[in-house]
Amino acid sequence: MQHLDLQVIEQALRWVTDGHELWLCTVLSTYGSAPRAPGALLVARADGSHVGSLSGGCVEEDFLASLAQGELRAPAQIVRYGESADDRHRLRLPCGGILQVLVEHHAPTEALANHLEALQAALQGQRRLLRRVNLTTGNAELLPDRGGEQTCLMDEHAEIRIGPALRLLLAGVSPVAQACAGFARALGCEVIVCDPREEMQGMLVEGIEVRPVLPSMFIASGGCHEATAVVALTHDPRIDDLALMEAVRTPAFYIGAMGSRQTSSNRAERLQRVGGLSLEQIERIHMPIGLDLGSKTPAEIALSVMADVLRVYRGKARDAL
Repeated sequence: MQHLDLQVIEQALRWVTDGHELWLCTVLSTYGSAPRAPGALLVARADGSHVGSLSGGCVEEDFLASLAQGELRAPAQIVRYGESADDRHRLRLPCGGILQVLVEHHAPTEALANHLEALQAALQGQRRLLRRVNLTTGNAELLPDRGGEQTCLMDEHAEIRIGPALRLLLAGVSPVAQACAGFARALGCEVIVCDPREEMQGMLVEGIEVRPVLPSMFIASGGCHEATAVVALTHDPRIDDLALMEAVRTPAFYIGAMGSRQTSSNRAERLQRVGGLSLEQIERIHMPIGLDLGSKTPAEIALSVMADVLRVYRGKARDAL
């Protein structure tokens, strides 16, 4: 499954190449319950053709109706969806939330095509960028990412962090790994499965073909970027340990291995003694993996794993849950 943001940018690039004007929408902020997170993208044409999502459907309908009526012609503007005490004329979202959306109206120019190509490269690459949009002129520039919130709205411009999709690298196939793949795909993650064992060749995991290589080899070849989570769930040290030894040398934001506390302790000692890992590197590994939900079945364990991956990705401390 292709990263939805990448689908949006690639469709926008095709439309610009074909000479169509377009509207690029970005969710800037959400209040209360909201169906899409800040940074979510949608691109549309005046005829209603669109790719991407801002909500469960109601916001898209209202937005497309505005386009059909000839509205939203400014180069850049902030549109508020949802109801509050001071904004009762606006669309009421079924979830009761409020969205602030940056709406950019663009003519099909060479400069826009070049900008979209840069966004496409960022989404396919290994580094995040900061996209800054002037709210008066609509001019947009790409800057090195300095970290911080996904989106930021200021007096004169909006800033959006953009980069590769959250990647889940499954080091080996197991029932828990298969369940993790299902959850990850539902969350919109890019899922990669590596397993060199002969009995796994040609196997599909949630429609994803297993790559017949050692996970450690895939990692060593540049398979991890800063939005990658590496999870080892086989209980096979030949697969798990080698993957962990390579993963700690990458910018992966999450590295974890399944096992009891005793198994994890033994693994840590083995990684230090045999793998030559430092204590700092070992501390990067979540062992035991996942949140302590009292999980027993593969699906429950997978749920705890993916919940922990998202917790770290969103910057939440365990004691803040």
